[in-house]
Amino acid sequence: MKKYNAISLFSGAMGLDLGIEDAGFDIKVCVEMDRWAAETIRRNTNIPVIEKDIKDVESEELLRVSGIEPGTLDLVVGGPPCQAFSTAGKQRGFSDIRGGCLVQFIRVVADLRPRYFILENVRGILSARLNYLPPEFKEYESIKNNNGSVLSLVLNEVKKHGYSVSYALLNAANYGVPEKRERVVFIGHLGDRVPIPAPSHSERGEYNTKKWVTLREAIQDLQGKDMRYIPLRPKAQRFMSLIKEGENWTSLSPETAREAMGKAYELSGGKTGFLRRLRFDEPSPTLVTSPTMPATQLCHPTDLRPLSVEEYARIQQFPDNWSFEGRIESIYKQIGNAVPIGLGKAVGEQIIRHINNETSPKDESDNLIPYSRYLNSTDEVCAKYHRRNINLKNNKL
Repeated sequence: MKKYNAISLFSGAMGLDLGIEDAGFDIKVCVEMDRWAAETIRRNTNIPVIEKDIKDVESEELLRVSGIEPGTLDLVVGGPPCQAFSTAGKQRGFSDIRGGCLVQFIRVVADLRPRYFILENVRGILSARLNYLPPEFKEYESIKNNNGSVLSLVLNEVKKHGYSVSYALLNAANYGVPEKRERVVFIGHLGDRVPIPAPSHSERGEYNTKKWVTLREAIQDLQGKDMRYIPLRPKAQRFMSLIKEGENWTSLSPETAREAMGKAYELSGGKTGFLRRLRFDEPSPTLVTSPTMPATQLCHPTDLRPLSVEEYARIQQFPDNWSFEGRIESIYKQIGNAVPIGLGKAVGEQIIRHINNETSPKDESDNLIPYSRYLNSTDEVCAKYHRRNINLKNNKL
């Protein structure tokens, strides 16, 4: 099978990249500024790593290090750091330096003009506001504080360079990943629009799909083996011993729950991540960068401990022989920040099908499985909303 070349930006521990490679692409260079993630790449592969901030990497350097000739690049792939757009944060958008990474991704795509690009980000990017604009983007001043203005800028900028873009909020569990992780995936093409890949799995296996892969299926054979993890805090251990599989703080008596939660007891919202035990017979919740933080705890279904780094890696579908470098805190962070390999593979395979003229708009119209719990949040559904943000003549988003 022919291998298509690719450049990886914001590579991390290579979760997305490994999925892309499984689909039929050959990663020729990685850009990663985190020391330990860069060491992880070097430890496991022979791929050249440019260990720099992306803003300091010239497009010519990417071609030189990768050995790719100008005009022959098939794919640019990356998940720019997304905390600036996370709904769990303050949505600072482009006022946050991490939000500016999106600008750098667009810059590389504009310079190198790959046939395709894949951009991954958190759900918050769909509604994030531009509250700061770099000088080169002053044309968007009138929509700066609108919901969804970040997305409108991204779509409009890549369209200027000839790209059609499809995107959707995808639940990784619908693509064979043992994790209910929802991420926005953009597929850009210098030509016609690439259809969103149809789910291969669903919660109950409807419409000829397979059932979701469970946590038990992912980690069962690891149980009883030596594993690495950060122990729960003594207070958390005391209260977690009272909580059964699949339960959280709400299963405690009101008096005990108030003691266990402290000031957080009075907070609004579901608070479902506090004192949480997972269920074996459903996919894991989204893995976070630390499983012992009070508000996002990921405790083993039956053992009095958090998920181990080995279990984390299984859930994100890394090979068992994939070696992560750095302290255990860094390892949790590398794995928690990764895109599940199965999700990357599904998107990569869809691009391969598109290259081979095996896709059709009916791939979406015939699909009966919602892409995520937010149903079909795709570019087709959201187009009208974003045209209200940017109403340029003869330039429909």
